[in-house]
Amino acid sequence: MALLEDNALAEFYLERNRQVGLAGNIYKGKVTRVLPGMQAAFVDIGLEKAGFLHVSDFYDGVSALNTVAEVIGEEDVETEPIGDNEFADAETNPADEASANGNGDESGPARPSRGANGNGDESGPARPSRGRRRGRGRRSQAPQRSRLPIEQQLRRGQDIMVQIAKEPMGTKGARLTSSISLPGRHLVYTPASNHIGVSRRIASAEERARLRADVGELRPPQGGFIVRTACEGVSRREIQRDVGFLTKLWSSILRKNESMPPASILYSDLDVALRIVRDLFSSEVDRLWCDDPTTYSRIVQFVQNYMPRLRARVTLHDGATPLFDRFDIEPQIERALDRKVWLKSGGYLVFDQAEALTAIDVNTGRFVGKRSQDDTIFKTNLEAVEEVVNQLRLRNIGGIIIVDFIDMDREGDRKKVSDALAVALKRDKARTSALKISELGLVQMTRKRTRESLEKLLTDTCPRCDGRRVVKSVPTLAAEVLRGIQREAVSKSAGDMLIVKLNPEVARYLYDHGAKDLETLEQRLSTKIVLRSNDGIEPGAFELARAPAAA
Repeated sequence: MALLEDNALAEFYLERNRQVGLAGNIYKGKVTRVLPGMQAAFVDIGLEKAGFLHVSDFYDGVSALNTVAEVIGEEDVETEPIGDNEFADAETNPADEASANGNGDESGPARPSRGANGNGDESGPARPSRGRRRGRGRRSQAPQRSRLPIEQQLRRGQDIMVQIAKEPMGTKGARLTSSISLPGRHLVYTPASNHIGVSRRIASAEERARLRADVGELRPPQGGFIVRTACEGVSRREIQRDVGFLTKLWSSILRKNESMPPASILYSDLDVALRIVRDLFSSEVDRLWCDDPTTYSRIVQFVQNYMPRLRARVTLHDGATPLFDRFDIEPQIERALDRKVWLKSGGYLVFDQAEALTAIDVNTGRFVGKRSQDDTIFKTNLEAVEEVVNQLRLRNIGGIIIVDFIDMDREGDRKKVSDALAVALKRDKARTSALKISELGLVQMTRKRTRESLEKLLTDTCPRCDGRRVVKSVPTLAAEVLRGIQREAVSKSAGDMLIVKLNPEVARYLYDHGAKDLETLEQRLSTKIVLRSNDGIEPGAFELARAPAAA
């Protein structure tokens, strides 16, 4: 799925039949290990690797609504407790939590632990801050309850219902949460919470109040709801339909949980086609194109059920030209995999993704400006801000990100660039947190990630360079081959002829530039050496064969 904004590729989603997305799935799991030192547990949910459940993701009545809000992308939610709730005073706004913990990344503190997951990134343990309080209803004056240690809440062999908050990535298992959420078109049902949250992306205070009141009247006795941005302007009847559907779905999940064995799936989220329609298709979208008749029929049925006003905007593409070619999407995907991204002015960005962080370097390139050097640098940095945010969304880069802007001497210029970055990041639904630009021109930021980056989805590690982006030069490989021949020839009988099969490029270099080295090696080994090129042999590798000297 490709999302275009102003005819430019803004987001790209991919799901293959053999690699179906798992985020949002609910499982009946069994605790296999409890780690008091990490305040975490591993849970068998029937996948290849056990899932990781940190104490901060184990429901305790405090952080459930915020966890759910982050998972569904409504990162700025205004919450209100329903009636008396002993944890009402502890509810947080995820945006405030981001500023409180210093980095806004779901991993927790700015210096994450290097614990059970091996490197302490977003799959590891979290230490969420309570942030600033946002509840508006009647507050309980009871002191905030401290979280019990995980060893007092879970034990090995215990059955537990969990939901995948983050897909398995690389060598890590899925990140789990026991704060279950069931997203609908307009609402998200949170069975373990007793709060109503309303997306702050709904700008009108009156509309937020109306929606909160309607949901409060229609909700069942148990459970809370998050009002999604897509709910703005919908009728009470549509809200009631969403409430009824989600509560019935939860009842069916509970029945399955009672009858199914551990490590069983209880609920599978929609596939990528319907999930994207549910989450992204709104009145702001001009047209939804689909090039597969079967998927098109499913989308039409879904739209008719949940958003009939948008039915006319769904169109089947049945032309001879591939849909992605019609909108020039393939070249944009290709550019999104490049290390260098050019700016319109002639400047450029360089992306380097490492294990621990992503570094983005800003350069003036061919842009020389028309006035002063300071103005040239400022304009390049300002243009880079927009492209950096666009690329973060498109490439789905998450974790720690360092942007190295060109050094700016004027404090006013640094402030304008920082402010422009803050404005640009508001377009990104993923939760981000960015510090002010430093005197050296560096911006430290984090971005929430729940799925693999575009690079991980579409590429494999190069077998030649093993991900280093460089390969050994031919002279270096030739020298290694000569040393290898000397090493291997020790076991050969004196007087034998050595036939060396090697890569044509390396063989050609040795014939052209290494004749003297070969002659010296023959004298040292008292053996004649014959080189034979073979296209099937990798550079740097070789095969030795022994033959009689007279051959």
